[in-house]
Amino acid sequence: MQKGLNTICVHSGDVKDTIYKGAVSPLYMSTAYAYEGLETSIYPRYFNSPNQYYLAKKIAELEHAESALIFGSGMAAITTAMLSVLESGDHVILQNQIYGGTRNFIIEECHRYGISFDFIDVNNWTLLESTVKPETKLLYIETPSNPLLEITDLKLVSKFAKEKGILTMADNTFASPINQRPIDLGIDIVIHSATKYLGGHSDITAGAVASTEAIMNKVFSKAKNFGGSLADQTVWLLERSMKTLNLRVKQQTQNAMDMAEFLETSSFVDKVYYPGLESNPHHQLAKDQMLGFGGMLSFELNEKRDTVKFFDSLKMIKNVLSLGGVESTVLSPEKTSHSLLTAEERHAQGIKSNLIRFSVGIEDTEDLKQDLLMAFSSDH
Repeated sequence: MQKGLNTICVHSGDVKDTIYKGAVSPLYMSTAYAYEGLETSIYPRYFNSPNQYYLAKKIAELEHAESALIFGSGMAAITTAMLSVLESGDHVILQNQIYGGTRNFIIEECHRYGISFDFIDVNNWTLLESTVKPETKLLYIETPSNPLLEITDLKLVSKFAKEKGILTMADNTFASPINQRPIDLGIDIVIHSATKYLGGHSDITAGAVASTEAIMNKVFSKAKNFGGSLADQTVWLLERSMKTLNLRVKQQTQNAMDMAEFLETSSFVDKVYYPGLESNPHHQLAKDQMLGFGGMLSFELNEKRDTVKFFDSLKMIKNVLSLGGVESTVLSPEKTSHSLLTAEERHAQGIKSNLIRFSVGIEDTEDLKQDLLMAFSSDH
């Protein structure tokens, strides 16, 4: 029988304290472990310390994957996973609107490995079909996307890719496994920046990859060479944080819906991007494939407003780079996550100077609304 989400979050992946029977997983600080026989050994760089091993099991169970690995950052997870399934001469198709760090890696590094690429609108099926080449080996997507929360049909994408013999990889950071499980929809590999929702407290940097045993064996082989394992102290903090993952994300999702509806009716806001709104063009698709709409939204501040003054006038909501924490945060994608794009590229993606990305926390939404209202009217 499938366990409930709260039960998985609390109990799956626990490191058993066989000596003192403690209720909390012990932290293993050792980097050297005695051999038992000659076949296997424990070494943190090999991703198999007790804390690393059991946390990976928790993430695999949440994602309905056969196996998972924990990395030192989201980018370590993304780059290692990609280079595990791609080789010189291969071609990868990527969703046009993705995290800036992923885009930078593709543009700046892939040519060194002889890997070609195309960024396209993967929801344009004619364009997707015409972009596939005989050497295309991977289709990379991010849904909901950063920062406009666009939704990609995972079932259709995975079906299309399987017919072509192409692997699929999905960044599930914005949704978290609480709100979306891409593997259940046919996706081959799932990526997380665990710094965000999985960690949830803005105090660790980590990443995760989940897939089949066969694919994860390839990822493991590459990961040992690249050395992207996560220190056990941070693994322990992440495991502790994930015990409340379901509770946190459900509250953030509920709050985000409330804030999106509030912003949609505000005269200070020109447009709101949130798949939970019925006015959103992706609403029905998100409703069909997601378990919840998530805690992320974006909105365009009225062009008559002073964006800098808005940020400076916020008292409780913080203007910071990351997302997914229990505290609410905002940022300007133009100045941060997508700053390395040219103005023309940002314009083509719909990223305007007045666009604000809003990671909704677990605070009382009436307090968040009051903070926004004061900041909206700050230049009156």
